[in-house]
Amino acid sequence: MSQKEIDEEMIRNYQRDESLMVHIFAQWCVNHDLDPAELYLRAYPEQGANASLQYALDLIVPKEEAGDIPDHTLLGVLELFGNEDLAFIVTEEIDKRKKRLNSL
Repeated sequence: MSQKEIDEEMIRNYQRDESLMVHIFAQWCVNHDLDPAELYLRAYPEQGANASLQYALDLIVPKEEAGDIPDHTLLGVLELFGNEDLAFIVTEEIDKRKKRLNSL
Protein backbone atom coordinates (compact mmCIF):
# COMPACT_ATOMS: atom_id res chain seq x y z
CA MET A 1 0.00 0.00 0.00
CA SER A 2 1.43 3.37 -1.02
CA GLN A 3 1.66 6.37 1.30
CA LYS A 4 -1.10 8.06 -0.68
CA GLU A 5 -3.41 5.06 -0.18
CA ILE A 6 -2.62 5.00 3.53
CA ASP A 7 -3.37 8.72 3.80
CA GLU A 8 -6.64 8.31 1.93
CA GLU A 9 -7.67 5.40 4.17
CA MET A 10 -6.89 7.46 7.28
CA ILE A 11 -9.03 10.31 5.96
CA ARG A 12 -11.94 7.95 5.22
CA ASN A 13 -11.68 6.44 8.71
CA TYR A 14 -11.66 9.89 10.33
CA GLN A 15 -14.68 10.99 8.30
CA ARG A 16 -16.57 7.81 9.21
CA ASP A 17 -15.75 8.27 12.89
CA GLU A 18 -16.71 11.93 12.75
CA SER A 19 -20.07 10.98 11.22
CA LEU A 20 -20.59 8.57 14.09
CA MET A 21 -19.82 11.36 16.58
CA VAL A 22 -22.41 13.63 14.94
CA HIS A 23 -24.96 10.80 15.01
CA ILE A 24 -24.31 10.16 18.71
CA PHE A 25 -24.73 13.87 19.45
CA ALA A 26 -27.98 14.13 17.48
CA GLN A 27 -29.47 11.00 19.07
CA TRP A 28 -28.49 12.15 22.58
CA CYS A 29 -30.25 15.47 21.91
CA VAL A 30 -33.42 13.75 20.71
CA ASN A 31 -33.30 11.39 23.70
CA HIS A 32 -33.33 14.47 25.98
CA ASP A 33 -35.92 16.49 24.02
CA LEU A 34 -33.31 18.94 22.77
CA ASP A 35 -32.91 20.37 19.28
CA PRO A 36 -29.50 19.26 17.94
CA ALA A 37 -29.37 22.07 15.36
CA GLU A 38 -30.10 24.71 18.01
CA LEU A 39 -27.38 23.40 20.35
CA TYR A 40 -24.93 23.22 17.47
CA LEU A 41 -25.68 26.82 16.47
CA ARG A 42 -25.19 27.96 20.07
CA ALA A 43 -21.75 26.36 20.04
CA TYR A 44 -20.77 27.45 16.53
CA PRO A 45 -22.92 30.45 15.53
CA GLU A 46 -20.57 31.45 12.73
CA GLN A 47 -20.93 28.11 10.94
CA GLY A 48 -24.64 28.08 10.22
CA ALA A 49 -26.27 24.82 9.19
CA ASN A 50 -24.11 21.71 9.32
CA ALA A 51 -24.55 19.20 6.48
CA SER A 52 -23.30 16.28 8.59
CA LEU A 53 -25.80 17.12 11.30
CA GLN A 54 -28.63 17.36 8.79
CA TYR A 55 -27.68 13.93 7.44
CA ALA A 56 -27.55 12.48 10.97
CA LEU A 57 -31.00 13.88 11.73
CA ASP A 58 -32.36 11.74 8.91
CA LEU A 59 -30.91 8.62 10.55
CA ILE A 60 -31.84 9.03 14.20
CA VAL A 61 -34.76 7.21 15.73
CA PRO A 62 -37.44 8.43 18.15
CA LYS A 63 -36.24 8.42 21.74
CA GLU A 64 -38.68 5.62 22.56
CA GLU A 65 -36.78 3.37 20.16
CA ALA A 66 -33.27 4.55 20.97
CA GLY A 67 -30.86 3.15 23.47
CA ASP A 68 -29.51 5.30 26.27
CA ILE A 69 -26.42 7.38 25.53
CA PRO A 70 -24.73 8.28 28.81
CA ASP A 71 -23.77 11.92 29.20
CA HIS A 72 -20.12 11.05 29.81
CA THR A 73 -20.00 9.01 26.59
CA LEU A 74 -21.23 11.94 24.51
CA LEU A 75 -18.85 14.37 26.22
CA GLY A 76 -15.91 12.03 25.67
CA VAL A 77 -16.70 11.62 21.98
CA LEU A 78 -17.11 15.38 21.48
CA GLU A 79 -13.82 16.10 23.20
CA LEU A 80 -12.06 13.36 21.24
CA PHE A 81 -12.94 15.25 18.05
CA GLY A 82 -12.02 18.65 19.45
CA ASN A 83 -15.58 19.90 19.85
CA GLU A 84 -14.96 21.63 23.17
CA ASP A 85 -17.44 24.42 22.41
CA LEU A 86 -20.20 21.93 21.74
CA ALA A 87 -19.20 19.91 24.81
CA PHE A 88 -19.56 23.11 26.86
CA ILE A 89 -23.11 23.66 25.55
CA VAL A 90 -23.98 20.02 26.21
CA THR A 91 -22.62 20.36 29.76
CA GLU A 92 -24.87 23.38 30.30
CA GLU A 93 -27.87 21.32 29.20
CA ILE A 94 -26.87 18.43 31.47
CA ASP A 95 -26.64 20.86 34.40
CA LYS A 96 -30.08 22.30 33.58
CA ARG A 97 -31.55 18.79 33.49
CA LYS A 98 -29.99 17.89 36.83
CA LYS A 99 -31.33 21.08 38.43
CA ARG A 100 -34.83 20.34 37.11
CA LEU A 101 -34.69 16.80 38.47
CA ASN A 102 -33.41 17.99 41.86
CA SER A 103 -36.22 20.51 42.15
CA LEU A 104 -38.92 17.85 41.72
